[in-house]
Amino acid sequence: MGRKTLDLDSILEKYPKDPKFLIGLLQDLQKEYSYISPEHMTLICDHVGVPLTQAWAIATFYKSFSLEPRGEHEIKVCLGTTCHLKGGERLVEACERELAVQRGHTTEDLHFTLDTVKCVGACAEAPVVMLDESYLGEANIRSLKKRLEKL
Repeated sequence: MGRKTLDLDSILEKYPKDPKFLIGLLQDLQKEYSYISPEHMTLICDHVGVPLTQAWAIATFYKSFSLEPRGEHEIKVCLGTTCHLKGGERLVEACERELAVQRGHTTEDLHFTLDTVKCVGACAEAPVVMLDESYLGEANIRSLKKRLEKL
């Protein structure tokens, strides 16, 4: 995937051994590795001195943390009311077929993660698909396939 540039020790060295740094450590780990593995969770808990159950509670509460590997590129299809009415569900189904992945999961090659979201706040451009940090407004299956091919 080519994302990992720092090792865990380098991340841990940035933080004092104090429980108040747990979320910051989790965020840095998520950013660097795209998910938090059980092994890394244990090492982080040992470093800051918190019970593993506390770290798991935080990691499962906040949607920004993933406990499974994420793809190099994230696809988020809006299924808010307007996007749903204008074909958002068909776009999700097309992604599932084309990429051989179910919503909420990552392709085997770790290239794409497919998710749905409730609203991206761009109803005038419905249906909307977020590809990483960019928006594809008035999306259709053809325009979506074309953008995915570029990735």
